[in-house]
Amino acid sequence: MTTAPAAPRRTTAAALDVLHEIEDRVLWLSSAIVHHANRVRPNPSGLKVGGHQASCASMVSIMTTLWFRHLRPEDRVSVKPHASPVLHAINHLLGELDAAYLPTLRAFGGLQSYPSRSKDPDPVDYSTGSVGIGATATIWGALARRYADKSAGGGFTGRQYALVGDAELDEGAVWEAVLDPQVAELGELVWIVDLNRQSLDRVVPNIAAGRLHGMFAAAGWQVLTLKYGTLLEKLFARPGGHALRARIDDMSNPEYQRLLRCPADELRDRLPGTGPQAPAITELLAETDDATLMEAVRNLGGHDLSALDTALSEVDDHRPTVIFAYTVKGHGLPTQGHPQNHSSLLTEDQMRELADEVGADLDHPWEGFAADSAAARLCAETAARLRRDGVPEARPPAIPADIGRTPTGVATTQAALGRVLLDLTRSAPEAARRVVTVSPDVSSSTNLGGWVNKVGVWSPTERVDWFADDAETILHWRERPTGQHIELGIAETNLVGLLGELGATWSRWGEPLLPIGVMYDPFVQRALEPWSFGIYAGGQSILVGTPSGVTLAPEGGAHQSITTPSLGIEQSGCTTWEPAFALDTEWTLLAALSRLGRPDGGSAYLRLSTRPVDQTLARVPTDPAARERRRRQVVAGAYPLRRQAGAQVTIAAMGAVVTEALAAADRLQHLGIPADVVCVTSPGLLYRALDARAGHGEAPDWILDQVFPAERATPLVTVLDGHPHTLAFLATLHHVPIRRLGVTRFGQSGSLDEVYRYHGIDTDSIVGAALDLTQ
Repeated sequence: MTTAPAAPRRTTAAALDVLHEIEDRVLWLSSAIVHHANRVRPNPSGLKVGGHQASCASMVSIMTTLWFRHLRPEDRVSVKPHASPVLHAINHLLGELDAAYLPTLRAFGGLQSYPSRSKDPDPVDYSTGSVGIGATATIWGALARRYADKSAGGGFTGRQYALVGDAELDEGAVWEAVLDPQVAELGELVWIVDLNRQSLDRVVPNIAAGRLHGMFAAAGWQVLTLKYGTLLEKLFARPGGHALRARIDDMSNPEYQRLLRCPADELRDRLPGTGPQAPAITELLAETDDATLMEAVRNLGGHDLSALDTALSEVDDHRPTVIFAYTVKGHGLPTQGHPQNHSSLLTEDQMRELADEVGADLDHPWEGFAADSAAARLCAETAARLRRDGVPEARPPAIPADIGRTPTGVATTQAALGRVLLDLTRSAPEAARRVVTVSPDVSSSTNLGGWVNKVGVWSPTERVDWFADDAETILHWRERPTGQHIELGIAETNLVGLLGELGATWSRWGEPLLPIGVMYDPFVQRALEPWSFGIYAGGQSILVGTPSGVTLAPEGGAHQSITTPSLGIEQSGCTTWEPAFALDTEWTLLAALSRLGRPDGGSAYLRLSTRPVDQTLARVPTDPAARERRRRQVVAGAYPLRRQAGAQVTIAAMGAVVTEALAAADRLQHLGIPADVVCVTSPGLLYRALDARAGHGEAPDWILDQVFPAERATPLVTVLDGHPHTLAFLATLHHVPIRRLGVTRFGQSGSLDEVYRYHGIDTDSIVGAALDLTQ
């Protein structure tokens, strides 16, 4: 539970006047930032720059009230993507962003298109951009804060605010997150929905706020609604006001939006409607002057500073809160309420008119308030109140490179995952205490059961384990605040959202964690976008996909992943390993853990298998120096598994099909065709090494000489349980002929031999490919 904020002082008329002055300046700056990027800055290419003045305008009142009245230094805010110029405008007024950056929106090295923790030059709490992710990030940020608070022994508090566009609530991932049972306990969550009822192209006809209200309430949230502002409420209190309220309440969104485009005389004609209450409304409007009428129709709760102030003071810190703030898209701009104003830009004449209205100057757009003004004093006071201490630099404990075990017998790489985690608790207990695992209801089926029994399940509060005394219960579900495993529902986007935030605690709180998420590999693609966004935002984590590939033979095409092996080549900030043996799994997992929670670190993806493999095939060297050499090669991306004198062909295999590669090499030897076998553990690392050798990027390339020396260059057969393009680049190292074997189509159910034969990754297919290249 977060610390409740002190109630803000009562908003006096004078204080409101100062807030209005700041609100006007924020509106001006956010509009000018977009205007300069599109109308002033040279654009030789003629390509659209973009920006969203109308989307910014609907958020100005909300953000002004939040920052200048309620926000505390320990709070964090996720700002809806298209309102980034509002954030930059506020940070500029608070002295956090130099005016030199204001003309650089969407320029190279300048202000980013959307808020970015890693790339913007001013403080940003959450990277946003992909619709819905910014909202749900605060949920996972709240869980990560609580977990880090437990790990650090206390001290981390604060609300997690999300400023959400109403269209973002269309995203299914939002409701997957809202409905997770743990979320109802997160009283630090406050979502403010910018209910402007518009999307990219239109006024949305049926945004049912009442239905949304019910959905949040059913999930255990406090729901506050800010529909009408003070001026409209005063009109409603006059004779005929009840009829006017009913008329506006019953009005469709498009009809209401059309009223915003009407002059006063047309408004008087349209607003009463044709119902039985029309005469009463007409009479009320007749007693209202034009200026008041024009202002009143735009006087929604999301633009009423006093109403916003009151609502934010009523937040219940014992449960999540959502505030539905009715707004006008483009409020205060000539484009307000227009159905196609999403990306529209004000003309220069319109910008000059806006400047006159708010007391700004288009020719000197970045000028601040007079130093002795009340607005300047409030900006200075707010900046001092919100000033944060720097995040302390703290690195996690050292991770051993090699635990020292040499597996024997038959084992799977999936089972090795749980084994390594348990070994870590004994060999490096300080590091193991930093590990937190996350899974979507598959902890037992992905071999995390032993780990879960050892460390327990994390929960904000301790819960009774009613099966603790059941002798037949193997997986013990002990839920307590000291647990190190977090179980979510069957929603992969939730898992990777939480994974990203757990992986950002090192930079957000100075408390590094070692998060590992485990899910079925076929569903990694479903989770890839939010996980990728977490990496972009600075989250460092390990994602484990298991079981994988068509090696899941009996489960059929629906559960057989094809494209995931190439993630290490294509996903920025991520290293992929697909180990073939249990010891390879240990070494690569430890290497991945060692790169977490540090400024120069990164994320990793491990693709594991449930196929039992004879571990003696790994031929692990017994000499300590030779073992260390093998370990370094495994971590670097590949190692020679078998060298044959006079080799005529090289078989480069990855993951589960190394068994078939070795069997094929044996048969080729009998045919008088010696074959080298290389075990590839990371195509991504090999690709980077090859790229660096060509002068593109920086990466160590020694692994290429050790595994693919020029003097042993031969025709190449590549084989993996995944798409064959993953390893196709290896032929370019020495420009040798190549045959690429892999999976290119949906699978079939069947035995392992049948499925491998169907896809052409069985031993016969490897032998045939080698013969094609050598005879």
